[in-house]
Amino acid sequence: MNLPRPADLSDAHTEQPSLKGRKAVITGGTTGIGRAIAVLLASEGARVFVCGRTPAHLDDALARIREVGEGDGIALDLSNADSVERFFDCADAFLGGLDLAVINAAVPGEALGDSGKAETRYEIAVDFTSYLTTTQAAAERMKAGSDIVLIGSMSAVSKSPGSSIYVAAKSGIEGFAPSLRKELAEKDIKVGLIEPGFTGADFQYPDFPPEKQRELIHQHKMLRAEDIAVAAHFMLTQPRRAAVSLIRIETRLEHP
Repeated sequence: MNLPRPADLSDAHTEQPSLKGRKAVITGGTTGIGRAIAVLLASEGARVFVCGRTPAHLDDALARIREVGEGDGIALDLSNADSVERFFDCADAFLGGLDLAVINAAVPGEALGDSGKAETRYEIAVDFTSYLTTTQAAAERMKAGSDIVLIGSMSAVSKSPGSSIYVAAKSGIEGFAPSLRKELAEKDIKVGLIEPGFTGADFQYPDFPPEKQRELIHQHKMLRAEDIAVAAHFMLTQPRRAAVSLIRIETRLEHP
């Protein structure tokens, strides 16, 4: 009996490295986009270490991560420089190394005129300063073959009024990413930036409570956090020669 010869599919797809065995930290990995990325990476065989500000959210995220893979984490606030050092010390102890970092922790930022001085300093500390300090700490630990993914925002593109502090921070990250990518390229450490649009998460409370978010997602006017996680997965599963340096994800339809 003559069986059909298998089709030659050698040119149908490029190399797609596995995430199995990768050692990953995800800041802001207990809710929203960070949680979704942590769950997806864990399900693909990466060991993940996450942080978030709220112990209850940490417990919830770790329960889900451990259903699909292996992970641990700590509750702390990265606006404090000592917390950055503590986070990475704990990550080192759990992971025994680091070759993947998703820098994501952020808080909403208001219009400059509506924010008190203490609030302004805090928002800048979380949304900009901690991005740089956590990225620096991650890069110091990385060897060739590592990846850094920065989660920015389409706010850096739209520059809408009402959140000028947040726009300033995310615009800074938008400039930081390509410069850092060039600095680390020769070390074989890739840097990518993902700029999500309007995405459902507790970040959107109280303006968009859960039921309203579900409605907007159903109407294709709001993204799910898992949509951003899939983009991160794509960015991280390319051959080393290919640096996917920027992904922007927007809703198909305009949100309110």
